[in-house]
Amino acid sequence: MDSSPQAELLTLIVPVYNEHENFPRLVEQVERDIPQPFRLLMVYDFDGDTTVPVARELAATRPWMSLVHNTLGRGPANAIRAGFQAAGSGPALVVMADLSDDLRCVPEMLRLYREGNRVVCASRYMRGGKQVGGPLLKRTLSRMAGLSLYYLAGLPTHDATNNFRLYDADLVNEMGIESERGFEIGLELTAKAYARRERIAETPSTWTDRTAGESRFQLWKWLPLYLRWWRHAMKAGWSRPPAPSK
Repeated sequence: MDSSPQAELLTLIVPVYNEHENFPRLVEQVERDIPQPFRLLMVYDFDGDTTVPVARELAATRPWMSLVHNTLGRGPANAIRAGFQAAGSGPALVVMADLSDDLRCVPEMLRLYREGNRVVCASRYMRGGKQVGGPLLKRTLSRMAGLSLYYLAGLPTHDATNNFRLYDADLVNEMGIESERGFEIGLELTAKAYARRERIAETPSTWTDRTAGESRFQLWKWLPLYLRWWRHAMKAGWSRPPAPSK
């Protein structure tokens, strides 16, 4: 992996759903907090999405921004898959699956990537990270899933369910994606990378609940999908050979 920042092409993948109020603020944050070079792919499911005209106007003066029409099927997982396909060889892919993510940690995610980590997780639950707002049940289940995998399976992130991640594009292509519905895609890719003994790192991040727009998160519909990949990660941790003695 070339360690020169200018040798990288960072691709930001942003799936949206009627985010006409939030998207201009996201673009402002990107321009303020993430140094060039990068490109941003805004992925939408249908032409009537209210984000589309706003994004087209913004993209007209920003050559690093493109719109990607998701033709794989509606839903967050397919939108993220469509973004991965459009990004091609990457090499570094950052998924921002909620417009509540703190983009100031992207440079640190890139630094950890250059050190050889193939997945870098933004973590709300490690020291220095936090979550502001959001439904209590969702927050509780997310924290329990992350901390149980960290302490019981040795998964090297406290926040297994956060979709704010950096992935190595080659790794994503090698592993493949089975998720077709919800935001469990982030847990799937992290669990698979852990089972393959890939290097995974985390950095603290703050998540703040949205003040506009509608969340696409569907807890009870997607919970069985999360449980599938939680078990996969747990099994990978339990089957890991013990660390060699020094």
